Amino acid sequence: MSDSYFHWTRADMPSQVGRRIIVTGASSGLGAIAARELAGAGAHVILAVRDLEKGDRVANSIRASSPGAVCRVEHLDLAELSSVRSFADRMLAADQPLDVLLLNAGVSNQPYSFTDDGIETTFATNVVGHFALTNLLLPLLEMGGDPRVVSVGSNLYRRFHADLAFDDLAFGDDYSPQGSYVRSKVATVLFAAELERRLRAAESPVRSLIAHPGMSTTPMHAGVNGVIQKSVMGLAQALIARDAEEGVLPLLFAATGDRAPAMRFLGWHTRRSDKRLWSDEFVGRGADEDLARKLWKTLESVTAEDFELFERDSA
Repeated sequence: MSDSYFHWTRADMPSQVGRRIIVTGASSGLGAIAARELAGAGAHVILAVRDLEKGDRVANSIRASSPGAVCRVEHLDLAELSSVRSFADRMLAADQPLDVLLLNAGVSNQPYSFTDDGIETTFATNVVGHFALTNLLLPLLEMGGDPRVVSVGSNLYRRFHADLAFDDLAFGDDYSPQGSYVRSKVATVLFAAELERRLRAAESPVRSLIAHPGMSTTPMHAGVNGVIQKSVMGLAQALIARDAEEGVLPLLFAATGDRAPAMRFLGWHTRRSDKRLWSDEFVGRGADEDLARKLWKTLESVTAEDFELFERDSA
């Protein structure tokens, strides 16, 4: 893809009949809409959710809107590695090809807390859990047709200029809710890019792509606290936020588009009036290959998952 800007709509999405897709965080927001659209296009969609009741409501809504749609709900709590492994075990036991792993789940604006694995909760959910899940499901992706891992990023990664140290994922000495979220989005870009480099080195058919929905009106940002923060968020949403129905389009393009490129940041430009999608090179911290390798080694260590497919030296 040579042009930075391009047009792509739901009408351009190819049939997904015969394809099997996992969407994490599919109980609300962008994940629920993506699951609906993919199932409506014929895919067998697995809604990987923390709240089964919410997931069931979304699945029932999908079946009602698209009679004949095939979808099911599975429990997955990305903040707990034991839950990630349990989910992966169930998928592996079925031994069915996986065509798309859409890593949509995420949290933001969380008070400081850490998981049973000793990892700060936002980073555990947004990065560590998805890293482990991708590793564990890679054998199924290798069996898929035009298989893809799609990470969901944020343009906020461009604005992170502080030092990044991944040796202590509790982040106890340097924590703020917004800073933690942005840090996780920098790490998401680094992970997606490093995964793609390693997949290419291993000559794998799987591709790693990253899409960003821009600022979208979804429940994820509802927990903003503080008068100033709420005022800033409200102003930003009024000026640049897109409806979630529109925000989901880059995710669908990355998951299904015939021309969707790896090693590019796919999504919306800031201007809400611009209805073209945008493809851009990674910049700043997101383009730092040394930092990406350091993050990778840290994630391997904390998850005890080492992506056996890859022979590339990560030192």
